Amino acid sequence: MPTTPGPHNDVTDVDGICVGHHTLPPPARSGVTVVVPPVGTVGGVDVRGAAPGTRETDLLDPVNLVTTVDSVVLAGGSAYGLAATDGVMAALEAAGRGWPVSGGVVPIVPAAVIFDLGRGEFGLRPGADDGRTAFAAAAGGPVELGAVGAGAGALAGGLRGGVGSASGVLPSGATVAALVVVNSAGSVIDPRTGELWAARHAVAADGLGEARLEGERLDAYRSAVAEQRAALEIGTNTTIGVVVTDYALTKAQCQKLAGIGHDGLARAIDPVHTMFDGDTLFGLATGGFDGGREPTPVEVFDLLEAAATCVTRAVGRAVLPL
Repeated sequence: MPTTPGPHNDVTDVDGICVGHHTLPPPARSGVTVVVPPVGTVGGVDVRGAAPGTRETDLLDPVNLVTTVDSVVLAGGSAYGLAATDGVMAALEAAGRGWPVSGGVVPIVPAAVIFDLGRGEFGLRPGADDGRTAFAAAAGGPVELGAVGAGAGALAGGLRGGVGSASGVLPSGATVAALVVVNSAGSVIDPRTGELWAARHAVAADGLGEARLEGERLDAYRSAVAEQRAALEIGTNTTIGVVVTDYALTKAQCQKLAGIGHDGLARAIDPVHTMFDGDTLFGLATGGFDGGREPTPVEVFDLLEAAATCVTRAVGRAVLPL
């Protein structure tokens, strides 16, 4: 089912979603991206890669207590980059936002990281101050895409990776959108044709139709993929992101939203969910559509179909221009 993108064709087309980037200065090649949803946003998660770096994902299991999410942190720096979450939590606490407990609040900030160590200076990776800076920069769209924030040091197969995003307006008028950080071991390009795997699911606003490698550039790409695969190390890649809707969903439905988002990764990256990747997607539901209306079963079908497609399109947009 084709959908029409929202005004920015990014995750901020879901009302109330803000995104902030902080890119570490050279010689670092890393950074942080923070997604800040409205208060009361429900969250879920689905982890598919074999080498994930995450925080607070167990909390999002539907059987566990806490239902709402205050921010999601996406960062470079591998496991070191999870420290960026501390800065986001401190900023949220200062604002009085979080799960209420005796004496204060505990902000609920799930996080996931990509491996970009050594692509700049190895020891320069995101910390708490960088997370705080990214949070302070969070705003409505348009969202800057490409080698920025958590995608500053990303690679996608034999290409530069980065941050990508896409949105779609459903037949009901609700919106679904995705933001991803593409740092995949697998290829985003069909090595036979030079076309993006994502192109067949794109809309005109994505700009993927004319994006392709040809001739010597395609030959060079094939060589780069072969060299990268020969040098792969366990856990040195990973694609992470969020899938967001303004429908009112339960935690279990948010988990399903994230899970179907992985179908979108599988359409855009080959192979995906490998032993070298820690692919992780979060599902968020703001409940802002139509007074907090829950979708009907048919509307859930439409939502999940469009969610996967938004993820695919977002992967393609992350690597533009080729």
